[in-house]
Amino acid sequence: MSPSGPAMGRRGFLVGIGASAAALVAVTAGQSFDLLAPLNLFAPRVKGAGPQALPVNRTARQAGVTAAAQSETWALELIGPSGTVSITRPELERMPQASARLPIACVEGWSTTAEWEGVRLRDLLDRVGVPPDRTIRLESLQAHGPYRATTMPPEYARDPLTLVALRVNGEPLDLDHGYPARIIAPGRPGVLQTKWLARIGPDR
Repeated sequence: MSPSGPAMGRRGFLVGIGASAAALVAVTAGQSFDLLAPLNLFAPRVKGAGPQALPVNRTARQAGVTAAAQSETWALELIGPSGTVSITRPELERMPQASARLPIACVEGWSTTAEWEGVRLRDLLDRVGVPPDRTIRLESLQAHGPYRATTMPPEYARDPLTLVALRVNGEPLDLDHGYPARIIAPGRPGVLQTKWLARIGPDR
């Protein structure tokens, strides 16, 4: 007996839902996967598009940091039990550099990988005597916004791949990617990879 009536209706409904879900994935997954990029019709970001071929979900202008980030007086403030130290970008560049190939995975659904270079965060924390078991507070130049300040547990802060990044893909950071310095760490959502760093110290 051939299926008919309510059973056929339910089957058709489920098939329709499955097809819709597959189509939605296809037209948004291009923001993370090169092979699906031509189908990227409705995703908020396009893989490979943006400054330095990396997407941006919040520009320096939107964050209101354009002038402060480009100021010649910018210095990263490090706070610790042994005191507070301010380090300029040229001074950061003269410190031992490390590199890490890490992705940025955004809550919008896109992900992309880049080669980052800069100073290991743990080296900077050691410089001001921050204990290895302390949670770290990272503050941006942004005056407002939910991610102006974030915290980082010690397992991330002490990871050798966690950097105060100064360059990406062999070039100085673009302003929209966090110039003069930003955080990049393995396994952290993009919104917690603080851009336009201003201050680093133990969480209170």
